Amino acid sequence: MTAPAHAAASLERLLATKEIIIICGSGGVGKTSVAAAAGIAAATRLGGKVLVVTVDPAKRLADALGVDGIGNVERRVPDAAFRKAGIEPRGELYAAMLDTKQSWDALVMRHAPDEATARQILDNRLYDGLTSRFVQSHDYVAMERLFEIHQTGKYDLIIVDTPPTRNALDFLDAPARMAEFFGGRLLRWLTAPYRVGGRRGARILNVASRPFYQVADRLIGSQFLQDIAEFFLNFQSMYDGFVERSRAVEQLLRDKRTTFGVVTTLEDAPLREGERFCEELVKRNYHLGALVLNKTLPQDLFSRDGAAAAKQFCTDSSSVAATLSGIADTEGAARVLATIGGSFENFAVVAHRENELRQELTHQPDVVVDVPTFADEIADLGGLARIAGYLMPS
Repeated sequence: MTAPAHAAASLERLLATKEIIIICGSGGVGKTSVAAAAGIAAATRLGGKVLVVTVDPAKRLADALGVDGIGNVERRVPDAAFRKAGIEPRGELYAAMLDTKQSWDALVMRHAPDEATARQILDNRLYDGLTSRFVQSHDYVAMERLFEIHQTGKYDLIIVDTPPTRNALDFLDAPARMAEFFGGRLLRWLTAPYRVGGRRGARILNVASRPFYQVADRLIGSQFLQDIAEFFLNFQSMYDGFVERSRAVEQLLRDKRTTFGVVTTLEDAPLREGERFCEELVKRNYHLGALVLNKTLPQDLFSRDGAAAAKQFCTDSSSVAATLSGIADTEGAARVLATIGGSFENFAVVAHRENELRQELTHQPDVVVDVPTFADEIADLGGLARIAGYLMPS
């Protein structure tokens, strides 16, 4: 087995030349940490104003950056927090976490034809259920929020931490699917009586749907079907805005200013899922800028000298222990050396297997970055800065 040939890999060019970097990956691969570390790398090395926004409802990003009360409004990471971690930033780092409800409220106020219609939508009892539990509601409004932030021009770079991979595909499809839903057959059927026949049409629908309506009346109340129809009728008044924004978001995702980074580990299942996502990005003609192989084993495991020493520890540990000065218990030292040698050889086998998996990747972007496994958990700004050092080496 041979050690991998590693060229100097860095995210510096992507961080310096792109305006949006969307970080994707399956759950548990360290995607949020990589997104935050990329933000730290850009803010400390390149300068400018950098925003890291998480679409994942978890609050790991806020905890790691030490920002309290993170939400829809961007919060700056204090310079004091950087200095505490031994870092002097050249630029400014901000963080935000998508608040689905607040974002939907703002979206309704923006796209509704008038304030009265917006109020009818916001006050409808179905509204909260739609915005909090409706399929792809979170993903759609995340794309809206990304577009809105980018349009302000406040930030030189926006780094987006997406949900795990299975949801990330929905994240990409959400604008088109949401527009399709609000123009779909079911909603046309529900709202047709209001659009065509006014209240008389509504009465005809009530009669035609009497068995269903009676059940709904017993379970939920007599306003159930009427509330649904009126709600979606008002919502359809925003349809043109949805379609227009959907096309604008799609254009932004394919813009040369936007790139995607996929994060994975070299474990079999996450790697296959990461590769599947890379293939999907390439197939959809999105720019695949980087692949980050996280939690990899150190390159020292490929050292020939290390392998020779480990072999000697395993096969002749007693002789090696006898050469150590100041060791009274040579038998105990020999057992320790044998254990160390065996551990090195076992980890070396795994490292070579990782290298084989790396070579099997069919879609490799220009930038492939290795981030090693750390002995301690990455839970604060200092730990994220260590990851940043591998994403953008000096």
